[in-house]
Amino acid sequence: MRLKPYHCPAGKLTIGVGRNLEDKGITEEEAVMLLENDIQECLEDLETIFQAFDLLPETVQQVLVDMRFNLGSKGFRAFKKMINAVKNLDFNQAALEMKDSQWYSQVGQRAEILMTMMKETQHPKSSTK
Repeated sequence: MRLKPYHCPAGKLTIGVGRNLEDKGITEEEAVMLLENDIQECLEDLETIFQAFDLLPETVQQVLVDMRFNLGSKGFRAFKKMINAVKNLDFNQAALEMKDSQWYSQVGQRAEILMTMMKETQHPKSSTK
């Protein structure tokens, strides 16, 4: 059993207990299961960074999960100014900090979409009902 990909004696990229990733791959159900596990890991990690993560606006939570998934734990934590802006509920500043990064140029249109989602989120106290 190997939990990280390796090349078997025949030179095929393999994982687990002999799963030939090159010839067999994974099923759609397995891909969804992996994604669900990864999202859960992201949520658990974000809850250690933001004490009240579940109280943030849903749109902000979605942006943060997307970024954490894409960047990994270490990469996400490098966004110190953005993290602080979110903690201060300054979503406009958080969006500006997202743009001020190498990540912004690497992910292209996705970064613009996430920034817009973050920027257009209203501070919870300023929303009208």
